[in-house]
Order: sequence, then C-alpha cells, then structure tokens
Amino acid sequence: MTATAEALRMTPSAVSQQLTNLSRQLGVELLQAQGRRVRLTDAARLVLRHAEAVLEQLERADAELAAYVHGEAGEVRVGAFSTAVPALVVPAVTALRATHPGIAVRVREAEAQEAYELLAAGAVDLALSLAAQAPSAADPRFTRVPLLADPLDVALPDDHPLARADGLRLADLAAEPWIFGGSGPWSEITRGACEAAGFRPEAHAAAGWTAILAMVEAGMGVALVPRMAAVPRDGVLMRELHADRPVRHVVAAVRRGAGEGAAVGTVLTALRTAADARP
Repeated sequence: MTATAEALRMTPSAVSQQLTNLSRQLGVELLQAQGRRVRLTDAARLVLRHAEAVLEQLERADAELAAYVHGEAGEVRVGAFSTAVPALVVPAVTALRATHPGIAVRVREAEAQEAYELLAAGAVDLALSLAAQAPSAADPRFTRVPLLADPLDVALPDDHPLARADGLRLADLAAEPWIFGGSGPWSEITRGACEAAGFRPEAHAAAGWTAILAMVEAGMGVALVPRMAAVPRDGVLMRELHADRPVRHVVAAVRRGAGEGAAVGTVLTALRTAADARP
C-alpha cells in the first residue's frame, strides 16, 4: 500500500480510500489482510486483467475530448438550400476531410423555411439560406453570418444578337421574353432588377434550372441565373452584367450561442473559405 502511494504521489490513506470505494462500487472484496500486509483477492486480479484496456480507453476518450474542445472532432449537421450544396457545402466538406478528418458533416438539403424549423428544433446545427429568406437579424433565437454576395448573370441563347455585345445591360433586354420563377426570392430579385432598369419582365415561369436553361437554349427567352446555380450548357451563353448587376446574399445561421462551439465554428470557417474562393 505504501509503495503504491509513493508511485502515485498519494498518501497511503488516500489509496486505501480509493480501493475501498472501488470495492464498494464493484460489490467484491479487492484486498485481504495477511498479517500486517494485504494481498489482492482473486476478484482483484480479475479486475486487474482489465485495467490496461480500461486505461487505454480512457486515454482515447481524453484525446477525443481534447480534439472536440479544439474543433478537431465532432459532428455538425448542416441544412442547406439546393444550389448551396454543390457550390459551398461540398467544397467545405472536401477541405475539412484534409484538414479536420475528425469532423463529420451531415448534410440535409432543405429550403429556407424548413432549414430554420430544423435549426430551431435542434435537428441541424447550421442552416444556409438567402438573406431574403432568413429570419430577421433581430430574431433572438439565431445568429446570422454573411457568407457570399452571389451575382446573377444573364443566360442568353448562344446565337442571340446580343450574346457577345459589349457592355451588356439589363435595359438592352427589355423587349425580350423572360424566364423566371413564379414566386420566391429569385423571382423577386429578377422582377426588382428589371423594374429598376425600366421595364417589367414578362413571359415564362419555371422553378428548375435544368428547365430554365433548356428554354433559354431553345430561344424561348432569357433569364437571370445566380452564379452558384449556373451549370455549363451547350447553346447557352452566360453574360456578366456590370453597372446594373443584381446579387443575392447567402447567409449561414446557427442557434444563438452555438457558433461558439468549436466544431461548428470550424465548419463555418470552411464555408467562408469556400465562399471567398468563388469567382
């Protein structure tokens, strides 16, 4: 007992108390008196055979907890709208695999309203949406983090007379048929930008980018397409606007206070890096 106390830098009475407590927890006798000495019981020797494995597991637990505290490990659940997944979330996850392999990111595609319902309910830890769809910055439940100002480019048929015109402006396309969403932020941005340029867009309504670009390719109209959503397509030319270029703002949100969590903060940093890397 004395030798054990010296090895552990404890008093003999403290060692005795620890062994008494362990014996009580296990429900077996660990020590047996033998004259002035004590010896281990058979039950104690059985427990001892498991000691190395227990200590190894404790070391692993300590290492994992340390990694979690420093943002090197943990699980972060992300709810994101469809175009944000390939444009921001996938590059962020790819980078994290190399720099923080202990962080697991679980992705759930969800439009803004659902994403914030999931965030409020604790089903996701981080939500990506457009600023126009996000709760007010004054909402006490969430903290908003700006990520990206995503420009909208004009999609034109490749053979359109203005497809390669210098200094293209929205006003130059006032007489064109337009393709835009029937409702939602993209529709509102398109209508607002065109009205600011002096005309009201009229023509087709579509929600999916595949359908929209197919209609543009067929010469049925032109469209404003967020750069995050643009997919190269033969027969369609994407033109950047300058003076009157509209943008949509992408934000991340976390439950208030949750952004202080190391793993969530690490994922937010990776998302910001992915956003900064976009053209």
